[in-house]
Amino acid sequence: MKNVLVLCTGNSCRSQMADGYLHHFAKEKATIYSAGIETHGVNPKAIAIMKLDGIDISNNTSNTISEYKNINFDYIITVCDHAQENCPVIPSKNAKRIHQNFFDPSKVNGSEEKIFNAFKNTRNQIKAFCKEFAETELS
Repeated sequence: MKNVLVLCTGNSCRSQMADGYLHHFAKEKATIYSAGIETHGVNPKAIAIMKLDGIDISNNTSNTISEYKNINFDYIITVCDHAQENCPVIPSKNAKRIHQNFFDPSKVNGSEEKIFNAFKNTRNQIKAFCKEFAETELS
């Protein structure tokens, strides 16, 4: 069983979506953790957009990286540039680091439709990334 960490700035949106899809695609092949450099709480719009695709992240919690300092990760995935640039040293021997920056839909202002579409677009990109990751790295 592989240990996979998904890391973002606030562990509220992109890393939570990735957590949901990695749980879905990895099934019993990996233990998935998500964390942030800080915590902002799970974004309600992220919960709603994932639910529309059949993935329930409503019970997820927003965690900091320090909570997982004793876990040896096989993969550390950063899903935003800020987390990659400011990530503290994670003492996981031989962890494969993967970086994929996703647009932060929580930064979008405007109509509900514009915000919804931003969340949907980011969700779809994260879904494709997680599916490919599970197929190539965890099979």
